This record gives sequence, structure tokens and C-alpha cells, in this order.
Amino acid sequence: MTIRPIVRYPDPRLAVPAQPVTAFDAALRELAADLLETMHAAPGIGITAPHIGVSLRVVVLDLDPVSGARTYVNPEIVWASPEMITHQEGSVSMPGVNDDILRHARVRISYRDIDGNLQTEESQGLRAVCHQHEIDQLNGMFWIKRLSRLKRERLIKRFEKLSRG
Repeated sequence: MTIRPIVRYPDPRLAVPAQPVTAFDAALRELAADLLETMHAAPGIGITAPHIGVSLRVVVLDLDPVSGARTYVNPEIVWASPEMITHQEGSVSMPGVNDDILRHARVRISYRDIDGNLQTEESQGLRAVCHQHEIDQLNGMFWIKRLSRLKRERLIKRFEKLSRG
């Protein structure tokens, strides 16, 4: 396992949709292990392959000390509840800043596990927020794009100031 350098906002690679994984092999397992190690070092609770400059549809989340980290390969939202929630979000690619984002309260995703088996998962609360946030990132939508232009510009200025300081 290796801690990899994290791509920082506004790197253009964060705006590029990631490619589907087609090979479920040792290289994919190594990538997932590196993502987990990099995320813990950041620290964060979720990370995608694009966050480390790899344009593949891989997400690692670690939200629960009991069930542990989970890897989602080629995840897609297949259903979203009409109810919405607001949750504080941030990114390992933009450390030190966060803001409230409106998301679906519950989602159902389909994805492949690390061995290529098709899975579905229904989530709510923080896990649902993380699923939406990370799938947005895989689609080339950095989380601040969900903010109003004014809020986004203020947040970027705050991040630039933090980065200089």
C-alpha cells in the first residue's frame, strides 16, 4: 500500500469523467488499497481514483469502524428519494473548506465489488451523501459546482488564502 499524491483543486483532471473499470485484477486491488491508505492519511472518509490522478470509476468509503472500508467499482445511482437533506461537504482535493450541499436523503446504487460481482446498496444519511458526492466526482462534477456562484467564489477565495498561508 502506498500513500499517493492527491490532485488539488483546480486541477483540470477533477473535471474529467472517469473511465469504467474493465479489468478486475491485482492492479485494481492495489489501486483500492492505495486509495484507502491515501484517504486515511489525508484524512478523509471518501476518495475516488480521480482524486489521485487515475481516471477510473473507483470509490473507497470508510464511514463505519464496525463494517470497515468499502470499495465501489463503476458505481451508478439507480434510484434517489424525492426527500432532500443538507449536509456539510468537503474534499481531500480542497482541504480546509466545506459548505452545506443539498442531496437526496436516500439513494440506491449499483456497483461492482473488487472481484467484479454486481452489487446493489441502498443508503441514507451520511452514506447516501457520500455515494452522491463521490459519484458526482467520477462524473467530473467537483462538489463546489453544486453551490451558487457567489458561495463557490467565496469558498475558492478562502481555499486560495488557506493554500498560501
